[in-house]
Amino acid sequence: MFSSDILKTRILIIGSNGMLGQRLAEFFINSAQVELLCASAEPESFIPNIDYKSLDITQKSKVREVILNFFPDFVINAAAYTNVDKAESERELAWKINVNGVENLAFYSWTIDAHLIHISTDYIFDGLNGPYREDDKPCPLGYYGRTKLASENSVKISGVRSTILRTNVLYGPAKYGRPDFVKWVVNSLKSGSEIKKVTDQINNPTYVDDIVAAINKIIEFKKEGVFNIAGKELLNRYEFTNKIADYFNLNKNLIKPITTRELNQPAPRPLKSGLIILKAETELNYKPRDINETLLLMSKYLNI
Repeated sequence: MFSSDILKTRILIIGSNGMLGQRLAEFFINSAQVELLCASAEPESFIPNIDYKSLDITQKSKVREVILNFFPDFVINAAAYTNVDKAESERELAWKINVNGVENLAFYSWTIDAHLIHISTDYIFDGLNGPYREDDKPCPLGYYGRTKLASENSVKISGVRSTILRTNVLYGPAKYGRPDFVKWVVNSLKSGSEIKKVTDQINNPTYVDDIVAAINKIIEFKKEGVFNIAGKELLNRYEFTNKIADYFNLNKNLIKPITTRELNQPAPRPLKSGLIILKAETELNYKPRDINETLLLMSKYLNI
């Protein structure tokens, strides 16, 4: 990567303590062609021995300080308010992080002509007619989706050089923080806990390292625009949970099918959703791994 570049490519990862942020940091820290700075809301980095700044992206002056002092070529925004249900009651906080925070990142990235890579979601769609292409009309059902659509729009109108990546149902290895979906399912079934999973929410679960590979391609080719980055297989959450149980030879009788309506959650969910990834496959040579291949990688990570 960047073998022809004399100068190092300066990359700033925002939200480096999250699952995607951790994997991005671990990927780029090993590149001799990259000068890396990580930032997240927490006082300390979860990953040791890394250049790190504590950053609340809702504070414009702090964003200005971090970006102008480091002067990155690329800013990767993997930070977001992601609690879909709480967003219905914590609207001001969700908007501050997902919209105002992104406006701050876009403005100061534009100021120094940095390229902003922003992570979005299939929750900007209503889930009536998925899977969705990049140019399908958004229509978010809940407040979280509305904030994420607004953040996309704020990036687009800011004038910053940018790439928006939409993804869904992220899973994969992350050493720190809460367990991902696969680890949670494995731990729950191993402990004999019953799991209720919906049969009517369809997505294509996305392995976190596949997104990292896509972001690396975007940086390498300096690609701009909107790209769907997701897994190969469209399936509902109940089917995905059963695949995990099958692979790890766990008790599937503990997995109970349920409908979204029965859960009575505060926020509505897009049901027939998911993302069409043809554009990324064509323009980025994006090659997501199938679920069984990713579960093999997860089994090595979980030592199972």
